[in-house]
Amino acid sequence: MTASKIIFYATRPGFGLPETSPFVMKTEVQLRMAGVAFEKVSAIPPEAPKGKLPYIVDEGEVVPDSTFIRAHIERKYHVDLDDGLDARQRAQAWAIERLLEDHLYFSMVWFRWIDPDNFAKGPAHFADGAPEAQREQIRRDMQARKDIDLKAHGIGRHHADEIALLGARSIDALSELLGDKTYFMGDKPTGVDATAFGVLAATLTPFFDTPLRRALIAHPNLVGFVDRMMKRYYPDHAWTAEEHVEMA
Repeated sequence: MTASKIIFYATRPGFGLPETSPFVMKTEVQLRMAGVAFEKVSAIPPEAPKGKLPYIVDEGEVVPDSTFIRAHIERKYHVDLDDGLDARQRAQAWAIERLLEDHLYFSMVWFRWIDPDNFAKGPAHFADGAPEAQREQIRRDMQARKDIDLKAHGIGRHHADEIALLGARSIDALSELLGDKTYFMGDKPTGVDATAFGVLAATLTPFFDTPLRRALIAHPNLVGFVDRMMKRYYPDHAWTAEEHVEMA
């Protein structure tokens, strides 16, 4: 099937990842799972309809948010990324997505954006294209806005060691849910695997030194899952599980 008019607005490669945003990686993998053709264009969040990436434009229809993009693709192009799953498995997949996107993701973001060393190494460089005299203020403003978001979510009200504890508990749960399966729901990838890949790869990258990365490395099944997904959907991206283990 083809969908040559889909424009996929994404972030950019960075932080040792194919895309800096887990949600962009999620959507790109799901587009590839669906077999639809798309053109990827780099953008920045302020340009997006809801101030967040990704979003798509499909024959003039603007669809923001990764979850709604999936729903649009499945409906319009008659694909089911959960094909073969029964009602209970679909419910389990949704619960796993919520654990990833509504909890572990925010723990990961705190260590990426609020930890001063990681912020300086990573997100602070998003301001590099601004006039030099404005960069430091832009960086302070970016971090302050992210701090407000994380406190509104709730995770940002905790101390770093408490956030690490909560995030590690989610990682432990995900390891149990994956078990010895190749993918979260069985032998073939489904929609939830794209979500898991995006968040877990963002947590595992050695670009940032975090307790969550160390907690994840302690689960070889999750490391192996990220490695398999990376090789399957981003075969040209340099990434091996062994490199992460060696750096732990």
